[in-house]
Amino acid sequence: MTTTMKRVTGIGGIFFKAKDPGTLGAWYRDHLGLDVTNWNGAIFNWGGDGSPPGMTIWSPFAADTTYMAPGTAAFMINFRVADLDALMHALKAEGCNVIDKTESSEQGKFGWVIDPEGNKVELWEPPAGESGV
Repeated sequence: MTTTMKRVTGIGGIFFKAKDPGTLGAWYRDHLGLDVTNWNGAIFNWGGDGSPPGMTIWSPFAADTTYMAPGTAAFMINFRVADLDALMHALKAEGCNVIDKTESSEQGKFGWVIDPEGNKVELWEPPAGESGV
């Protein structure tokens, strides 16, 4: 790594495949107290102790989802980043296996890289001026 730019700033989400996301979400709600929403995921808000506010998403996906492709693992970690475009450029320059596309929406900007073991990693830059909450 040749640059000192800010890269990952936190975990934005943990996503994993489940045979029955609805039933699994209900189990986590009923037995572990997660505030599971109608999309079967939960949002953990954090910050307020002098650090910037933010959130981490926990979400089961359908077992046959292709969202984690071309990765072959049953999970995907989403990392919050400070500047997606600069990080994607740096990762390409460093020879990383970067998926050559990004997406933008009201939730922010998203990009992906494949780690050396074939896991797809999602990189998320929250919308400008927002913590992602």
